Amino acid sequence: MKTRYTTVLTIAGSDSSGGAGIQADSKTFAALECYGLSVITVLTAQNTRGIAALYPVSDTFVADQFRSVVSDIPVDAIKIGMLGNAGIIKTVALLLRELQGTPPVILDTILASSGGTPLLAEKAIQLMKEELFPLVSLITPNLPETARLLGMRDFPVTQQSIEEAAMKLHENGATSVLVKGGHGEGENCRDCLLHDNRFFWFSSKKIMTDNSHGTGCTLSSAIAAFMARGEKMESAVEKAKAYLHDALLAGAAYRLGSGNGPLHHQCQQWKQGQTTPRGGRPME
Repeated sequence: MKTRYTTVLTIAGSDSSGGAGIQADSKTFAALECYGLSVITVLTAQNTRGIAALYPVSDTFVADQFRSVVSDIPVDAIKIGMLGNAGIIKTVALLLRELQGTPPVILDTILASSGGTPLLAEKAIQLMKEELFPLVSLITPNLPETARLLGMRDFPVTQQSIEEAAMKLHENGATSVLVKGGHGEGENCRDCLLHDNRFFWFSSKKIMTDNSHGTGCTLSSAIAAFMARGEKMESAVEKAKAYLHDALLAGAAYRLGSGNGPLHHQCQQWKQGQTTPRGGRPME
């Protein structure tokens, strides 16, 4: 009897520098013992210094990729990342409604790049709230994204205001909400999960590093991977945060390019921690 892979499908943009998007998702799935499947929504020309060009693929090709995969391969969880435009949002919503079964779906509400490049127009943001929020298991906005999704001038900072914001997003249609606190002040990153009408708080020490490109992609992908493996929502978030912390810490020892570098997604496999990082070159 052969063993079936645990599969996670990512619907997201491609990052030519390998630090975020489809590439980061695939690395995360592999590190967490899942088989990654993909539907590419946007092609990007980018490096560690930022995005030079964006090319959304056609709605038809998004649908072709998705239907081709799911017609042949069972999908245990889905992660959704950068969508690019309103047409792709509508298409993804249609495809989720077509899908047989109800795998967990994690939506990373990507509105702008880490360098500040807008990645979704205002009208498309409203469409995402209307079309996708009711169809997914969890959304994972950071604090600035939370504020923008709710039309707030400043993002919430106190525990009470963050919980209120999470509840408003739930009232906007999201089944469960993880408000990521990495942009908050203090030495710790405090994330708030609203799930089953309960609040769960997760805290981890912030890692001061230039290599944080793809942090949001990695966390949402890790949550999807753990849920594909059968973990409950709160457990999946807790384990995904631990994986992200290790990847950030390990990635801080490397250098790639001259800008915001990536995490070390395979840190556990590479056994990071030696004087000369395994699989790497000595620092100049």
